[in-house]
Order: sequence, then C-alpha cells, then structure tokens
Amino acid sequence: MSVLKCFDGLVSVISDFIAREMEAVMNLNAPRGTRDILPEEAEQRRALERTFSDVCERYGFGEIRVPTFEHTELFVRGVGDASDIVRKEMYTFTDKGDRSLTLRPEGTAGVARAYVEQGMSSWPAPVKLWYNMNMFRYEKMQKGRYREFWQLGCEVFGSDSPQADAQVIGLLDTFFAELGLEEVDLEINSIGCPACRTDYHKALREYYAPNVKDMCEDCHERYERNPLRMLDCKETYCHSLAQKAPSQLDYLCDECRVHFDNVKSYLDMMEISYRLNARLVRGLDYYTKTVFEFVSSHVGTQGTICGGGRYDGLVREIGGIDVPGVGFALGVERLLLELDAQNVPAGKVQRPDLFIASFPSTAANALDLAQSLIRSGLKVETDVMGRSLKAQFKAADRMEAYYVLVLGDTEVSISRGKLRRLSDGSEQDVPLTAVGTLLHNDRKKRSVAETEEVRFEL
Repeated sequence: MSVLKCFDGLVSVISDFIAREMEAVMNLNAPRGTRDILPEEAEQRRALERTFSDVCERYGFGEIRVPTFEHTELFVRGVGDASDIVRKEMYTFTDKGDRSLTLRPEGTAGVARAYVEQGMSSWPAPVKLWYNMNMFRYEKMQKGRYREFWQLGCEVFGSDSPQADAQVIGLLDTFFAELGLEEVDLEINSIGCPACRTDYHKALREYYAPNVKDMCEDCHERYERNPLRMLDCKETYCHSLAQKAPSQLDYLCDECRVHFDNVKSYLDMMEISYRLNARLVRGLDYYTKTVFEFVSSHVGTQGTICGGGRYDGLVREIGGIDVPGVGFALGVERLLLELDAQNVPAGKVQRPDLFIASFPSTAANALDLAQSLIRSGLKVETDVMGRSLKAQFKAADRMEAYYVLVLGDTEVSISRGKLRRLSDGSEQDVPLTAVGTLLHNDRKKRSVAETEEVRFEL
C-alpha cells in the first residue's frame, strides 16, 4: 500500500512539473490576438503597400509616420469617450513618469495631433497625408480581426469641399481596381453636422424609447450619450430595431443636404457606383456629414473592408484651429482575406535569378560572386550550409531559381562556368564577368513576356 502511495505521489509530482513546464512554454507564445507574419504573407503585404503608396502619390498624398503610443487624452477627446474603442478596447498603461499613455487604436487622431503640433495649418492647403501603421484594440477575436492589426489610410486637412470627399473615395476605387478587386460595393450616407444632428438625436430617442429597456446594455448608455451609435449595434434585437429607425437624411440642414448632393454628383461624374445606406454610421464620434464604407458579401471579411468619412470638428477638438478634414482607414488583414476570396494574387516571394552551387574550396568565391551580383540588383542565393552538390541542386529546385551556376576549382581558375536553366536543363558556357549581364537581360525578357501575357488576358 505504501508503495502505491509513493507511486501516486511520484505521478502527482511529475504531473505538476509537466503542467508548470507547459504553462511556461505557453507564456512564451505570441500574446492572444497577435500573430507572426511569415515571408509569403509579408511579400503579399509589401505588394499591397507598394500599390497603395503609388496610388496615393499619384493623388498628391505624402506619407506620415506617427508614434505607436500617444497620451490617452488624445483618444478620449478625439475619438470620443462614448465610443466602444475608448470605453472598452484601448490598451492603456501608466509609464514611469505616472503619465497615462495608450497604444494607438486608430490612425486619424494621431495624424490630426501631428497636423496641429507640427504647424501644418501653415502649409499650402489642402494637406494630404497617407499612412501604413499597426493599431491595437482589445476586442473579440474574429476572422480577419486581431488585437494588433495594420491599417492603410489617408487624411485630407483644410478642405470642406465635397470634392475632397469624392477624391478620397476615388482614390480607394482606383486602388481596388489596380489590385483587381471587383466584387466590392460602395455605401454612402450623411450623418449631418452638430446643428442638424440635435433634432435627429431627439427623433431617435423618441423612436427607441418604448423598447430601450429591452435593448443591450451598451445601447442603454448610447441612448443617453449618443443615440446615433445605436444604429450600429450588432446585437440581434437592437439591429432589428435599427432597420425601421428614422433616417438622418430626413433631418439634414440645407448646408449638409447640398454638400451630400454634391458628393453624389461628383461620384456620378467619376462613374463610381454607390448605394445609399441611411443606417450607415461610423464607430468613432468625430465623424460629420459624409460617411462611407466599401463592403463585400464574402464571409471572410464580415462585410466591411474599409470605411471613412468627414470629421470637420476633430482638429478643433484636440486643440487646433477649426480645420475641416476627411479620410479613411483600410484594414490590411481584411483586405488580404478579400483578395483570397476573389482569387486575386496579392504578390508572391520573388524567385532567385541564380543559385550558385559551390564546393568547400570555392565557397568564398561563390560568396564573393553572389555579393557582386546582388549589388547589381539581382536576387542570388548561395550555399552557406556546407551541403553536397546534389543537395544544393535540390535547394535550388525548392527555391524555384531560374538558373544554377556550379562554381568549382576549374571554373574559378579560368573565370568561366556553365549556366544551367532549370526550366529545361539547357546550359551555356559564359565568362563569370558576363553572368550579371546575361541574367539582367533574361529578367527583362521575362518581364516583357509577363506583360504581354497580361495584355493577352485582358
């Protein structure tokens, strides 16, 4: 019996030890809501970023980069203390100087702060800025939604013209077209200005009053603080009530109505199709007048791919002069899901132009030649594992290199080698000094062939 007790005790000790070790290992994993971005996806992201930056520059936007964390008060005042982001989702901490700081949950407030602090109001208007930044929100995990995520965005400061609204929408439309996305729809609405929104808030409270006691806890608070946000609630009962709620479009003042009519007119002239969505609001309190979203029916993106609108009071709210603004933010993770759902390639890892296979006696020569070719603009791989020649050829196959050059003692002594094309096994004897020129010419031919193939498909 005592032996059994000892055995049981030993099992218990071992179990506790394993449990502690497993817990220690788990604590070293990436935090919940974050993820590692591996080379293949990183290349897809770079392809998106290259296209986005190119489109932004053609529209006259310059890149801005702002700090990853800001003073918490910026988001409380700018985003709004009634918003879900401020109330529930911000990563806020106190630093060693007893200051309250917050990891940025969105980009517009930080860019607006930079506009004020850096004196951009003295720049020629409009000031047009774009960004590519990671954001942080403590929210429920869903497909395409993480607690650390990336957004591409644009902001325009200094213009209250509906032309500015239409231009940022046009930029997005161009970006999607150049990516090859087709199955996305633009929804637009106007949520008015503070003046005409007062009457609308009154109408909403009157509409919701008989049912507010049965609505979710969040909507109880929204009812008092910002009833407009009740239209955006995703709870089943609240959402069903929102479908028959009064429309902001029926309460617009003359200025807001004319502004919205002009936005629609410009979109029509630009041949950008859209549909009115009178229930469309944005989740941030700074929006005024025009709001819009690009949406998709694909399940993976949960509807909205990106959204934006006008925020004419934001700069004043955070301590700047009264400067109007308009912009948008686009979630990279959701966009990648959308590209995948529509079978649109988002970019792939570039194949090596050349793999240089070597022997122990020529490894240094291979490294030197690879360095020279890489500096000329080529992508070149060489063995740094001391593998056999056969294993190096297998590695070149896995990398899908276009060519392989075997660099032995003879090749080094005569400065010539045989360049083998892996697609068909053909070889040509070339001076080592001519390898770079040959590979550059071959790359140009491939580029022309790929362009012609695209033209043929079109």
